[in-house]
Amino acid sequence: MDIFSILAEERIRQAMKDGEFADLPGKGKPLQLEDLSMIPEELRMSYKILKNAGVIPEEMQLQKEMLKIEDLLACCHDEAERKQLHEELTAKSLRFQQLIERRKLKETASFNIYRDKIFRKFL
Repeated sequence: MDIFSILAEERIRQAMKDGEFADLPGKGKPLQLEDLSMIPEELRMSYKILKNAGVIPEEMQLQKEMLKIEDLLACCHDEAERKQLHEELTAKSLRFQQLIERRKLKETASFNIYRDKIFRKFL
């Protein structure tokens, strides 16, 4: 342990002894931690930055839209509407494939290692 760790630990102990942590909000409640275990370690920080900014990659947005269309197709009984939804799903699927190929995600080591986990997580 270095000197900074020792000093930090000592200050934490002193603060606990003085009761500085007694009235913190959420005391006694479980922490709400994000499960990032499915995301490669080298991508976690960028994932959190994008998530905190409310931004998702275009591929993920397309996947969400494709899932929504698939749900609509499952509930739809009007043949004309089903045909329109199917065409929209096909267009979004093609756009998704183009993005994957253009960004060459299939060639990155991270994608190859975590491909199945990523698709299971978002689908």
